[in-house]
Amino acid sequence: MELTVRNLTKQYKDKRAVDGASLRLREGVNGLLGANGAGKTTLMRMLCGVLKPTEGTVSLDGVDVSSEDYRAVLGYLPQDFGCYPDFTGLDFLLYLAALKGLSRSHAKRRAAEVLELVSLAEVGKKKIKTYSGGMKQRLGIAQALLNDPRLLVVDEPTAGLDPRERVRFRSLIQELGKDTIVLLSTHIVSDVEKTAGHMLMMCEGRIILNEPWDKGRGDLEQLYMEEFGGDGK
Repeated sequence: MELTVRNLTKQYKDKRAVDGASLRLREGVNGLLGANGAGKTTLMRMLCGVLKPTEGTVSLDGVDVSSEDYRAVLGYLPQDFGCYPDFTGLDFLLYLAALKGLSRSHAKRRAAEVLELVSLAEVGKKKIKTYSGGMKQRLGIAQALLNDPRLLVVDEPTAGLDPRERVRFRSLIQELGKDTIVLLSTHIVSDVEKTAGHMLMMCEGRIILNEPWDKGRGDLEQLYMEEFGGDGK
């Protein structure tokens, strides 16, 4: 299974948000690092078919991003994940499963499975407005997994979470990466340095690092500091 991106570009009048990105990603956790404004979200929205590129192509095993077959195997957690606070977690998942085209029986079974997977089974019948920030993020991952995706794209998933929730989230992503292409975008180095087996880094719309990553290397934060400054925490 391979995600192939060729010369992907997004131009906004006088600003090029993504500039000729080309890459190939396979199963596992693929980290995407970059400062805010580097072009990560624009790139990921194009990979998910939410945003049409100015130039370039995206395909998964030869299936184009614009096709229904591509969307059928895609799971996406955007940076600003919206939900209905008066829905229960379970009802919200059943609603989204219907939008994804799952049958009623399949939706019930799969919703129960993903709630268990993200450790929300005990609160599935409680309203989302009672959930903590970390629980809402885990619900976001649950909805992205409803259709058993082969490609899972998550954008800044740990922003605003406490340290315990961040550790829990990283463990979940690492487990999912065993048989799925996971692309995890963040500006927090610690979220990817011990989980990603392949590392990408963006700066001003360009991919400046694209290579397999040894989780024990230990110099990722230094690389990030050299490019962007800040502490990468």
